Amino acid sequence: MSEGKSGSGRLVGVLLAVLSLIPALICGLLFTVGLPDDVRRYEDYAAARPCPADDCIRTLPLAVDHTVVEKGKGGKFEATLSSPGAWTAVVRFGDPGPLLSRLEPGDQVSATVWRGRIMTVAKEDIRQSTADEPRDEAQIGAGLATFTGLLAALGLGFAAAWLTGAGGRGPWTWRALGMPLLIGSALSCLGVAVAAHLTGLPWWAVPLVAVPFVAYAAFRLHRYRLRPASGTAGRGVTDSPPAP
Repeated sequence: MSEGKSGSGRLVGVLLAVLSLIPALICGLLFTVGLPDDVRRYEDYAAARPCPADDCIRTLPLAVDHTVVEKGKGGKFEATLSSPGAWTAVVRFGDPGPLLSRLEPGDQVSATVWRGRIMTVAKEDIRQSTADEPRDEAQIGAGLATFTGLLAALGLGFAAAWLTGAGGRGPWTWRALGMPLLIGSALSCLGVAVAAHLTGLPWWAVPLVAVPFVAYAAFRLHRYRLRPASGTAGRGVTDSPPAP
């Protein structure tokens, strides 16, 4: 390899290493801050009992002032609720049903309030959770955190390959190794996270299963990508005609 190509390869490797720090930082923040906060908030909400204090659950009668139901890409689902002489709140939802699409200005609803935010809105026997209500979905967050960690590891692996002169040649190319590992990591983390959520497994089971699985798949794929090159080289030596 010429000095120019070697220098450009090292530059690519350094850039990849620096860029890999971004998903690594996101992964660390999710595991150390985001996930623990979400779990703690859900546990506090599940343990809250009705009382007048702000940390307890309160039920307030409110009136519907306005609703917004915009479906499609970038949809918007919200309701403006108010109490005479008290306060007005804009409540956001994840979808239009089962209650939001039925509300009309002037309707009276019951709002469940916790820590100053509306958790659910109910009218008669129909109740809908708002976007602020804590949910027991830590496994999904763990799947996202695990994927960002694997993305950082993939970037660092390619950075090391470029720094050592192997980058850009089989199997260290985007088509041969990068894209399959990226897609495989995303699907693995999503599948394990959804399965853990549906079966009630703790969130830490997601990285415990997904990381070894992806690591083994990467090892097998790397060996598989090396095999054709070795076989071609072997046939080249065997089939070459004898020197005159």
